[in-house]
Amino acid sequence: MTNAPHIPVLLDEVLAALGIRQGETHVDGTYGAGGYSRAMAAAGAHVIAIDRDPDAVSEGRERIAREGSDIRLVEGPFSAMASLVEQAGAAQVDGVVLDIGVSSMQLDRAERGFSFQADGPLDMRMAQAGMTAAEFVNSADEEEIADVLYRYGEEPRSRRVARAIVAARPITRTSELANVVRRALGHKPHDKKDPATRAFQAIRIHLNGELDELERGLEAAEAILAPGGRLAVVTFHSLEDRIVKQFLRRRSGSEAAGSRHRPLTQQAQAAAFAKPAKAVRPSDTEISRNPRARSATLRSAVRLDDRITPVQETRE
Repeated sequence: MTNAPHIPVLLDEVLAALGIRQGETHVDGTYGAGGYSRAMAAAGAHVIAIDRDPDAVSEGRERIAREGSDIRLVEGPFSAMASLVEQAGAAQVDGVVLDIGVSSMQLDRAERGFSFQADGPLDMRMAQAGMTAAEFVNSADEEEIADVLYRYGEEPRSRRVARAIVAARPITRTSELANVVRRALGHKPHDKKDPATRAFQAIRIHLNGELDELERGLEAAEAILAPGGRLAVVTFHSLEDRIVKQFLRRRSGSEAAGSRHRPLTQQAQAAAFAKPAKAVRPSDTEISRNPRARSATLRSAVRLDDRITPVQETRE
């Protein structure tokens, strides 16, 4: 465990997108170390916070009890926020924030196995249940490993890395996996980016079903936001950002218009969101203060009353 501070990324920008008014109810779908939730409560919101990591929930509840914050923390995946929010006593909410991917506290604890910065057991399970990363790399065939590395890590030499992983079995530690990947790709200590980063990202996303979770979470947020409610989503790589961007375009009726090559074929459901705000990225000042913010992107939009919004046209 580290004493490094957990700094919420794009905090001021997220709060601006949420536009919290005193007494509103807001959801923090990715509680983590609680930075967003505490700031939202300080701004006057009743906060329903969600996390699927038992450590985050246990430690968060202890801190909330000590501080007396107006935060109710529940355990579960944010894709289930509709039922979790209902259990917490709310029908609709005024805002939802999602901070996608691995949390700082997960990265900083070697025993959780998310990072190769310090050696630890090869785990990577956010909910601390199901298959571990060690079980995956030691049991999956070469083709499946290569597919995961290519799809979720965008690793161009995924087959070479997969062959090396299979040849090096058994692999049980984060340092072991990182070194296998480095040797396979000819990594040199002075290289700007460690190639093991892509492999760790890919395996983590696969094990935790992160992209499917994100898609379901966006749909759940749409379902529970009241008209005028605000959605803010922070992502950290192109796979996540693409899903959010396409979802907001599709659900705001902002998809590109058709052409003679893509004629109008049907009418879509009413738009659920107003035109999304322009994507926001961290300033140089924030990046210097918190290097983990470097790849962050914030996308946000306002929920419409889709009972009265004109129907939008779509093209195939």
